Amino acid sequence: MTKILVDDVEVDVPPHYTLLQAAEAAGAEVPRFCFHERLSIAGNCRMCLVEVKGGPPKPQASCAMNVRDVRGGPDGSLPQIFTKSPMVKKAREGVMEFLLINHPLDCPICDQGGECDLQDQAMAYGVESTRYQENKRAVEDKYIGPLVKTVMTRCIHCTRCVRFTTEVAGITELGLIGRGEDAEITTYLEKAMTSEMQGNVIDLCPVGALTSRPYEFNARPWELTKTESIDVMDALGSAIRVDTRGREVMRVMPRINEAVNEEWISDKTRFIWDGLKTQRLDRPYLRENGALRPASWAEAFAAIAAKVKAAKPERIGALAGQLAGVEEMFALKALMTALGSANLDCRYPGSPLHPKNGRASYLFNATIAGIEEADALMIIGANPRKEAAVLNARIRKRYLKGGFEIGLIGEKADLSYPVTYVGAGPESLQALLDDTSYVSTAKKPMVIVGQGALNRPDGAAILALAAKFAVARGAVREDWNGFCVLHTEAALAGALDLGFVPGEGGLDTAGMLAPGALDVLFNLGADEVEIPAGAFVIYQGTHGDKGAHRADVILPGAAYTEKSATYVNTEGRVQMTNRAGFPPGDAREDWAILRALSAQLGQTLPYDSLAQLRAALYAAHPHFAGLDAISAGSGESITALAKGKAKADKAPFRNAVPAFHLTNAIARASKIMAECAALAAGQGQVAAE
Repeated sequence: MTKILVDDVEVDVPPHYTLLQAAEAAGAEVPRFCFHERLSIAGNCRMCLVEVKGGPPKPQASCAMNVRDVRGGPDGSLPQIFTKSPMVKKAREGVMEFLLINHPLDCPICDQGGECDLQDQAMAYGVESTRYQENKRAVEDKYIGPLVKTVMTRCIHCTRCVRFTTEVAGITELGLIGRGEDAEITTYLEKAMTSEMQGNVIDLCPVGALTSRPYEFNARPWELTKTESIDVMDALGSAIRVDTRGREVMRVMPRINEAVNEEWISDKTRFIWDGLKTQRLDRPYLRENGALRPASWAEAFAAIAAKVKAAKPERIGALAGQLAGVEEMFALKALMTALGSANLDCRYPGSPLHPKNGRASYLFNATIAGIEEADALMIIGANPRKEAAVLNARIRKRYLKGGFEIGLIGEKADLSYPVTYVGAGPESLQALLDDTSYVSTAKKPMVIVGQGALNRPDGAAILALAAKFAVARGAVREDWNGFCVLHTEAALAGALDLGFVPGEGGLDTAGMLAPGALDVLFNLGADEVEIPAGAFVIYQGTHGDKGAHRADVILPGAAYTEKSATYVNTEGRVQMTNRAGFPPGDAREDWAILRALSAQLGQTLPYDSLAQLRAALYAAHPHFAGLDAISAGSGESITALAKGKAKADKAPFRNAVPAFHLTNAIARASKIMAECAALAAGQGQVAAE
């Protein structure tokens, strides 16, 4: 640690700290445009100037000078910097005057207005007028895709966007061309960017040069109600903020959570909001004479009750979908138990994940932040870039530090970092396991197993093989568990924690979907499976997707922004969404629908409020009460899995997410996501040709 005086305040900071970080540690405010804690240092904007005592007779860029570079006085006095001296004040005013020479000053029509760094710092550190009378430079706007709108005349060349796309997202499609007055930020070929995280440049841009195209001219920040919540578009559980105006979600923004998403979110998380109000189910429906008609809640419940009471318990089943919260799955499981049925499941057909194998057998045990501790990685049957884009950025971050060997078994893909391609399927994994000549120097190796390797008929054999490989490579020890299952669905880990799997003698997903297996099927938002004709289907969900098309009765539920619900992310972290708005029309929260239905079925659930339901949930499963905490699984579960014997077939692994933008009912209802998916498909076709 090194001591330094900042405006006569003594602080003790690491020597690698920049002067800007040291100043902030001392409580001094230093303006900046180009500096960002998670990006490399550029030193472009010169707004962060400070005065260094005993240094050159001019202000220094505090972002580009380290504490170790500042010398103390000859009398042994501490190094000293000033952030409020007359020299600094004059320098900042001059920098701001230069930055505004060519800026169009169109704040009244700029979407960045009200949350613009340039606007704020011009007020705080600028002068009230300019001395420059020349014509302003104009720059042609660039098309960089359907998500990010450009007004490049506003650009101040901080290069945050370039550094983010190159360093974090791992694409090289955005850069600065030209020199001096002709310099401009552009995609080199003026084509749309291909990153799944490109929307983050909107937050990074300190001016209005890059703004949200779908949000264009929709609202002002001071009109919006801001609600902190959790994302459910993948199994990562990124921290988000939902901004609403009235009942309508206007945009989704990231929140900082160092353990999960740092401060990034994927484009699907950010731009999904228009799907929340499209094709919504806002009242119950009942199928009569082959067609669905609007119905009252009483009519819908009466039709369900008639069918359930006429069916034998073993002919009743329940499926839970990928966006279901823990509370409604807990209520549905209790209702099925009361009806005497053991037929319930939350998994894809063939999935071997099961609570009986121990919690470690289905979690990302190393944790998301633990990726930065690993020194070797084998990816089996997964494409993290499409299945969990923010987690993939964390892998890339670890790769950039060096000393990180990455292997891939499965479909070849551009993951934004180099990998050693090992093979396509189980035979390649077995060959690695049988290679006795291999000697690893890795101290903390990781194995990531994707759903593409598990959701298949030989999934149990693949899981056992992957566990055996992890144990053999030293990834499972007392001090380190590097065996990681990467989920693609927000609900799955929580459902497995609940035990939402077949009971004694019960049917799994494949069994329930077999023709003639059931008379009545409760479908809690499962839109990714094909339900055969024959069973009476009760669909409870939010959108008119595949599940609603097959339903005999539709019960309209609440989306994740419209309810307080518990989710468990892929690493086992318990998280909770908060209600940002209310469901449309007659739609209700899912647990409340199940509670009302249970009374109609003569099996009344013993809770009348969400608080009572959660009390019962926490009594049955105490770890759900630990919000933002992880109850770690035991490595012994992985060791036991590794002892399993089963034969895998030779079919190559197929990634679980072929189309990043269309993975769930909300995404498929989104026009923004549809445009992105069409663009991605076209780019893929061009690449193939």
